[in-house]
Amino acid sequence: MNFAREPGLPGRKNLLTICLLVVILLMFAYAIFGSRGVLRIVQAEQQRQELQQKLTDLQQQQQQLRHEIERLQKDKTYWEQLARTKLGMVREGELIYHLPDSKTEEKRQ
Repeated sequence: MNFAREPGLPGRKNLLTICLLVVILLMFAYAIFGSRGVLRIVQAEQQRQELQQKLTDLQQQQQQLRHEIERLQKDKTYWEQLARTKLGMVREGELIYHLPDSKTEEKRQ
């Protein structure tokens, strides 16, 4: 009993191997580039870290604003300081001297 090989069998094996390789490559590509692939996971992690940093920054800003509100509610000297620096207000009887900046002086010459 000697079985003779069919002439088309090696070609079919090669075709089957190629088809399997293509399927494996497609699955691999989907695992990397698909909607739940590795690249999407990495991007989502980066976005999560950025949002976490923004949250931390906003929490710090919120804490600073709460501190500012507390000072405005309780500290009258802080009010005076703000009125002097931001509004240019003075106490009665005080004199204000305005000195030109050296940059302003240089521009005039």
